[in-house]
Amino acid sequence: MPHYNLPEDLFYTSEHIWVRQEGDELVLGVTDFAQSQLEEVVYVDIPSVGAQVKAQKEFGSLESMKTVSALYAPVTGIVTAANGALENSPALINQDCYGKGWIARVRPESPVQSYALSHAEWYAQLLPQNS
Repeated sequence: MPHYNLPEDLFYTSEHIWVRQEGDELVLGVTDFAQSQLEEVVYVDIPSVGAQVKAQKEFGSLESMKTVSALYAPVTGIVTAANGALENSPALINQDCYGKGWIARVRPESPVQSYALSHAEWYAQLLPQNS
């Protein structure tokens, strides 16, 4: 059975986005499971600072050698920072999806508890269980 890194201090969505609360902002990225399914990420399309994102709506995409995958916003809010390092080094998502491979920071319009975010234990149940 594959073992995916699912930090307990993060929130997760069924669309394979992780969320870390830092003060009044949320840091967003893709999960270890998502990056492993994409394999080698070669391009990242993310919103610019000041852009509005809407919960459950597409806010960007990841392109790999295999496919292009849409990114769905876990919250509604304003992008306060975008990870510019991904422009030249999209593989940071594969190398360090919970650290240097973060995608964007968002100031949500509502408290994080008002969105459909779940804990690692719930998210782990969504993942395929191979023996």
